[in-house]
Amino acid sequence: MNHHQIEPSGHVVIVGAGIAGLFCALKLAPQPVTLISATTLGEDSFGSTMQADIAAAISADDTPQAHAADMIAAGGGLVEAAAALELATDAAARIEDLIRLGVAFDRDYRGELATSRAAAHSVRRILSVRGDFTGQAIVTALTNAVRATPSIRVIENHVVDALLTEHGVVRGLKLRSSEDGSAAPLLIAAGAVVLATGGIGHLFATTTNPSHANGIGMAIAARAGAIIADPEFVQFHPTAMTGGRDPAPVVTESLRGAGAILVNRRGQRFMLPRHPLVDLAPRDTVARGIMAEISAGRGAFLDARDVLDDDVAARYPILHRACVARGLDPTRQPIPVAPAAHFHMGGIAIDACGRSSIEGLWAAGEVAATATDGANHIAGNAVLAALVFANRIATDISGRTFAPASNLQRIAFAEPGGADPTLTEGTLREIMTSQVGVIRDEELLVDAIAVIARLERDGCNSTLRNMATAALLIATAAWSRRESRGAHCRADCPAENPSFAQRTMTTLAAAREIADQLADRPSIRLPRPLSA
Repeated sequence: MNHHQIEPSGHVVIVGAGIAGLFCALKLAPQPVTLISATTLGEDSFGSTMQADIAAAISADDTPQAHAADMIAAGGGLVEAAAALELATDAAARIEDLIRLGVAFDRDYRGELATSRAAAHSVRRILSVRGDFTGQAIVTALTNAVRATPSIRVIENHVVDALLTEHGVVRGLKLRSSEDGSAAPLLIAAGAVVLATGGIGHLFATTTNPSHANGIGMAIAARAGAIIADPEFVQFHPTAMTGGRDPAPVVTESLRGAGAILVNRRGQRFMLPRHPLVDLAPRDTVARGIMAEISAGRGAFLDARDVLDDDVAARYPILHRACVARGLDPTRQPIPVAPAAHFHMGGIAIDACGRSSIEGLWAAGEVAATATDGANHIAGNAVLAALVFANRIATDISGRTFAPASNLQRIAFAEPGGADPTLTEGTLREIMTSQVGVIRDEELLVDAIAVIARLERDGCNSTLRNMATAALLIATAAWSRRESRGAHCRADCPAENPSFAQRTMTTLAAAREIADQLADRPSIRLPRPLSA
C-alpha cells in the first residue's frame, strides 16, 4: 500500500465543513485542528444550500421546557426527555454565539429578535435571516471566522473513505480527492476525529441535500464497528419544489407559518381533515398527505399568494431564486411541491458529550443520533443540535492530548475486489426512493435489501460501497421495525406497536446478518426490535 501518501496532522481532525464542523473548529481554538471540506470552504453545505432556520426559546412567552415538550410530542415516544431539555436550554447561548460572529437575525419593530412559527411547534420560536437566507448567513459567518483563525488548517475538496482504527481506537483517516479521481489516497493521522459529514439525503433520488450528504460518515463509523442508532427514521420534507433539480429546492416552512396553505389542483385544502394543525402538522403527516394527493393525480401546491408581495426577492431570496429558475412567479402562482428526503433522525449513536462507541471518535450534526429527534424531527432543531453538540464536543476534547499512530500504512486497508461496474449510484438512489421511501412495506423492503447488500459487497467504487452500507443500515432497520411510528411508515403495519416503543441500536454486523437471513429464506418471520 505504498501508493498512499502520508499527511501529518495536529491530532484533532474534523471531517465536514458544514455548520457543525465549522463551529466545532472555532470552539476548539486555539487548539490545532485540521478541518476537511468536501468542497471549497463554505460552498454546497447543508446550511448554505437550504433555508436551515434555527429554533430557540427566546421569547417572553416561551420556555426551554415548552420547546422540549414539542420535541417529545413529535418524536413518537422515542425522544429522551432529559436530552431534549438540555438541547433546548443550550439554545439561547448558541444564538448569542452566532450574533457575536455577525449573524444578523431578523428583528421586529422594537429591535427584538423576530420569531415565526413552524410545523409541530406550539409557539413562535423560529429565528431567520431575511426569511429563508438563514443557513447561508450562518455558514458565511462561520466560514469567515474559520479562515481568520490561525489554529485551523483547512484541507479542501477531499472526502473521507475510511476511518482507520487499531485495537478499537481511532488512529486516522483515509481521504481521497473529490476533484481528481486518479489522485492517490491520502492518509491522515489523528488521535481524535470529529465526524460532521451531514446526512443521508443523497441516498434517495429526490432530496433537498447536497451530493456529499450521502451517508458516508455513518458508513465509515459503522464499518469501524460503531453502534448506529435509529437509522430507519428518515424525514421527508413535505414541500420541496418539483421540477427536476438535484438537490430539490426547499419551500421554506416559515411560509406556512406565515399563512401559506397547501391545496391540490382543485384548490381543496387537503390537510384540513388530516390533522388539527392542518398545514402545520408534523412533517411526516404533511408528507403523507401530499403523497396521497399526488398519487391520486390531484397534485399538491403551496399557495403563498396571500403571503408574498413584490418584495419576495428581498424577503425570501432563496425561494425567489428557485422560482425564477423554474419560470414561476410565487406571488401569482401556487408552487408545485412534493416530499423529498431531507433529514436523518438516525446516525452514529452518541452520548451527551458527542462521544461515539469508538474511542477517539465524536460526531455532531446530522451524522449523529442525539436522542432529541426520536421518530420525527421538528423544524429548526437541525442547526440548533449541530451548534450545541459541536460546542459540547469542543469542551470535551479541549486540553486533551492524543497520540495518533506513527505508521498508518500498517493499518490502512486495500480496496476490496469483485467490483461490478453495472451496479451504479443511480440504481441505489432509485431503489431507496421507490422501496425505502415515504411509505414502506415488507415485500418492497425485502427486495430492496437484497439489491443493497449486493451493492455493498460488489459496488464499483468505495463511495458506492459506503453509500450502500448506509442504505443497508436504514433498510434492515426499517424491515425490523414492524410498525408505523413518526416518519417511519409501514403500509402493512399502519399502527404503532407498543413492543417497538424503544430506540433502535444496531451495528453493520447485525444489518448484514439480517440481509443474509432474508436471502436464505423465502418466508419472513416476525422480527424483534434490533439491538446492538
